[in-house]
Amino acid sequence: MNEIISKLNAYYYALLKLLPRITLAIIVLVAGILVAGWVTTLIRKKINARAHDTLMVGFLTKAVKMILIIIIFLFALNLAGLNGISKALFAAAGASAILIGFAFKDIAENFLAGIILAFNRPFDVGDTIKIEDVFGKVITMEFRYTKIDTFDGRSVYIPNSDVLTKPVFNYTEDGFFRTDFVLGIAYENDTNKAKTLIQQCLDDHEELVHDDKHINFVVEDEVAPSTVNLKIYIWISTDDFRRHMLEIRGRVITKTKTLLESNGFNLPAEITELKFYDASKPIKVEQQNSKKEIG
Repeated sequence: MNEIISKLNAYYYALLKLLPRITLAIIVLVAGILVAGWVTTLIRKKINARAHDTLMVGFLTKAVKMILIIIIFLFALNLAGLNGISKALFAAAGASAILIGFAFKDIAENFLAGIILAFNRPFDVGDTIKIEDVFGKVITMEFRYTKIDTFDGRSVYIPNSDVLTKPVFNYTEDGFFRTDFVLGIAYENDTNKAKTLIQQCLDDHEELVHDDKHINFVVEDEVAPSTVNLKIYIWISTDDFRRHMLEIRGRVITKTKTLLESNGFNLPAEITELKFYDASKPIKVEQQNSKKEIG
């Protein structure tokens, strides 16, 4: 019993001896975290002023802050006289690196993919992209995932390793997007005249893109059962991809349809032809809950 008491006393006096250093270490740790936040804010402003790249700036500042906090934490341990703990942490990290690598393989892959994407990626914040079945606007990129908000209101978190290894379709990188629609005119109408009217309508529409690279045009697409289908291709700027594109496309459809109708073109509905191969048998028709035979 006396031996236990003597050991507790020894621990108590050792703690009292270390208490000032531990207090100083805590103060340094708290102050260091605050300084790390101030430094990363300053770095964010400096990099953002030169790079103008929201994703890369956010990723780099988070990485710098994490590294600074780890350095401050280890320094605080040494300041408190707990050198053995910091050395033990390094030793444990080295000894368990392989095990951790296998256990957190996906996390490591996503983290490394995030680093690569921070410097070389096919999109930026606000871009409209598609990765497999996910279609929406890029919101942010973290160490492990990229957040995309879909146009039906869902937030999707895609692992960075998938973003890096799978095809990424960027709809807004160059600022232009092509869409199309079909108008069907009657067989007796003049196809060339209809194309000329539609082309003039496209050329005069101010909301469409007009340059040598992005051409709006109309071509014959299909000879359908009841119509000759004309396919209209139009280029639209993608400042606001989803709503902007759909609204302009809708206005162009309305304008071309009205133009054809005002010039005497027919836009017939689909015609269904019924053939009866044995006309000798009567056809039964139900009308107002009564049956009538037609011979």
